[in-house]
Amino acid sequence: MNILTIGGSDPSSGAGIQSDIKTFSHFNAYGFTIITAITSQNTKKVSLIEPVSKKSLKFQLDSILSDFQIDAIKIGMVYNSDTIKIINSKLRNNHAPVVVDPIIKSTTGTTLLKKNALNDYKKMIIPLANVITPNKYEAKILSGISNVKKAAYKIQLLGANSVIITSAKKSKGKISDFILDHNKEYHVTSKMIPIINHGSGCNYSASIAVSLAKKNTLNHAIKIAKNYAYHTIKNSKNIGKGVRITHHLQSNEEKKLSESIDDFKQINGIYKIIPECQTNFVFANENPKSTNDVVGVSGRLVKSGKEIMTAGDIIYGGSHHVASALIQVNKKFPNVRSAINIKYNKKIILKAKRLGLTVLSYDRSKEPTKIKQKEGYSIKWGIKNAVKTRLPDIIYHKGDMGKEPMILIFANTPNDIIKKISKIT
Repeated sequence: MNILTIGGSDPSSGAGIQSDIKTFSHFNAYGFTIITAITSQNTKKVSLIEPVSKKSLKFQLDSILSDFQIDAIKIGMVYNSDTIKIINSKLRNNHAPVVVDPIIKSTTGTTLLKKNALNDYKKMIIPLANVITPNKYEAKILSGISNVKKAAYKIQLLGANSVIITSAKKSKGKISDFILDHNKEYHVTSKMIPIINHGSGCNYSASIAVSLAKKNTLNHAIKIAKNYAYHTIKNSKNIGKGVRITHHLQSNEEKKLSESIDDFKQINGIYKIIPECQTNFVFANENPKSTNDVVGVSGRLVKSGKEIMTAGDIIYGGSHHVASALIQVNKKFPNVRSAINIKYNKKIILKAKRLGLTVLSYDRSKEPTKIKQKEGYSIKWGIKNAVKTRLPDIIYHKGDMGKEPMILIFANTPNDIIKKISKIT
């Protein structure tokens, strides 16, 4: 997967193309870069901005677009009208999804888009956008309107297909983005971290570019991006003398789960135990309170012939059903922090019992109607009914009307899950 970022160079690597490359690498995408301007900046200030020559910009764009398949494009800092006109001329017939991240002012207050270039930006950059991601301040500058909803519609009229106004609303420790996805309006909310940082906006938009390249829906892309940006702020580093620089530090849980997923894929004949609903594999932090404390695959582990592919990203909050089951077991047995779902097979159940594993079950046909009608409550009900006093290795059910039979395997770590699967399959 190839993602092109067009923007300014930030020598502190807090934002700009350097930051985008870090994000692309995190999501296992290959990043290409087009530099529009060289900046001299650190965590305290931007001391110099020097746009590249028109010739240099044209040659950079030609060299990449003539040689490589580009799956998505992110446009960041453009600075002046010359840059805007060249980018428009090179990309207006482009077919890859474009994410525009309006870079108007730096965190430290420096203007990064010239005032006399604003009209050209509206006419030539915004119409390129499949998605545009201004914050509340940038949305007001682009639209001339303070009201978030009205600003989004005005920006859409300028040519963007979808508009995301980030940090549109803050209330009671929560922060919400307003989304105008073609003609559909909604908010996506997450916890707010009160840290002034350098780079979270770039992380957010770069993540969305990767998701769109993977052909994810915009709603899914936003959820991945908010999760990623949240953790980069949470792990931000105070490495300079000014604002903090965002940083994604892969957690121990993410690393161990990723390694075990690779091991899972190598198990001989493993494709045979992937259910119709596909598989998720999860690993929780200690004392998980919600699925946001559990690392999982944002899509699924899917069967492609005899191969297993990871359809999605390994992130916190990536799983709902398997993560919910794990949390329910973890409440009684705190050492149990990993789980996986596989296809129901009577032979697997019998072999597990012969090996002395603790095998529990529940009957989905006995599930109360009021539980069935509540999204996400079936798993909790089933696991709670299966787990009484015994620590489970396996919990299974034989399905119900429209519900696929399933086996859930539990263990302390993802590596322990792999060991159990290798024994019973």
